[in-house]
Amino acid sequence: MRDKRRTRVVLVVLLVVALGLIGLNYADGSNGLLRAARNAGSAIFGGTEHAASSVARFFSGSGSSGTQVQSLQEQVARLRAELTGEQLSRSDYAQLRKLLQIAGAAQYRVVAASVIAVGTGFQQTVTIDAGSANGIRPDETVLNGEGLVGAVTSVTSSTATVMLASSPAVAVGAQVAPSGQLGVVTGSAATASSGGLMHLQMLSSSAALKPGDQLVTSASVRDRPYVPGVPIGVVTKLINVNGALTEAAEVRPYVDFTALGVVGVVIVPPRHNPRFAAVPPLPHPGPTVTVTVTARPGSTRRGQSPTPKPGG
Repeated sequence: MRDKRRTRVVLVVLLVVALGLIGLNYADGSNGLLRAARNAGSAIFGGTEHAASSVARFFSGSGSSGTQVQSLQEQVARLRAELTGEQLSRSDYAQLRKLLQIAGAAQYRVVAASVIAVGTGFQQTVTIDAGSANGIRPDETVLNGEGLVGAVTSVTSSTATVMLASSPAVAVGAQVAPSGQLGVVTGSAATASSGGLMHLQMLSSSAALKPGDQLVTSASVRDRPYVPGVPIGVVTKLINVNGALTEAAEVRPYVDFTALGVVGVVIVPPRHNPRFAAVPPLPHPGPTVTVTVTARPGSTRRGQSPTPKPGG
């Protein structure tokens, strides 16, 4: 009972004070006593009022702030995706441009494709996103803007499997530039000791090698699986093989087999042996060459493409 009475008394007092403050607010401000009382009330209750209004503004604006933050995050994600796509497009363009230079210099007709999968195991293969529907058949040469990648081993309508020239199961006929001496290049197992180098064994005992000699493919029978003139690599060191009657050497391939992107499949070999026309460096672009670029999602490029102009 006492608690209820005290509560009622406190409420009555607060009500009277509130009514008094309202009266002071509307009273004439010329009276000094009334003006002092009004200022005291403002000092007491003004801070509380400001704090309350700030809290109200925070809660009322929290919803819009959250929406704005989410919108900014979405914009950042979208810009990152666009930047990644642009970088990929530039990378593809640079690789295709180099491919065009080699194909133009040697007069290969190629179908361009991208590596979409990497095989595992002893025989080192990759899968590309072009197949029989694009005119690709087994035993056709595959190259990129650096040189020899390998040869097609099997195809489906939309994909093809490529055996890499770096595989120890592969032997490629080679010519030394500019002498034309013949040899055989084989891949090496993917080990730390091999360093990605290939092995060259010359066919003639009179053939002489030296570090810095460049190698290209020699013609296979009916240009299958290897067309002539595709750059293979450069001799880095002569080696001694017990019992061998001919010279041997280590070869550093031009192609980085661990970073394959855009490649080209030679579907029509050159009319004449290009010999060493495609040996790097290629200071000038070769003549016009027909290149077919397989249609991938978001791409409609297909048809004839001239090799790029200097600085293009």
